[in-house]
Amino acid sequence: MSLQHYLVISAILFTLGIFAVLTRKNAISILMGIELILNSCNLNFVAFSRFVTPPEIIDGQIIAIFGIVLAAAEAAVFLAIILAIYREFGSIRPDEVDTLKG
Repeated sequence: MSLQHYLVISAILFTLGIFAVLTRKNAISILMGIELILNSCNLNFVAFSRFVTPPEIIDGQIIAIFGIVLAAAEAAVFLAIILAIYREFGSIRPDEVDTLKG
């Protein structure tokens, strides 16, 4: 496989993530779309690190690991926010939550 194959797969993942974020009404589906976007970025980092830089430099893989850790932390915070919204409003649909507590 060449770099172009990885870039095409990454572009497909990114497009699917954007589509999920823009079209879904459920907060969990929006979170999955964001995760797809982050995974496509990680795939780009690893692909460019493998094909463009010398083999002994693993900067792309290290950045991808930080991206995975960031995605896990983001998912934990997002799920905590979803639980708090569900307790307050009884729904996790983002369009139904329109007031903020003061």
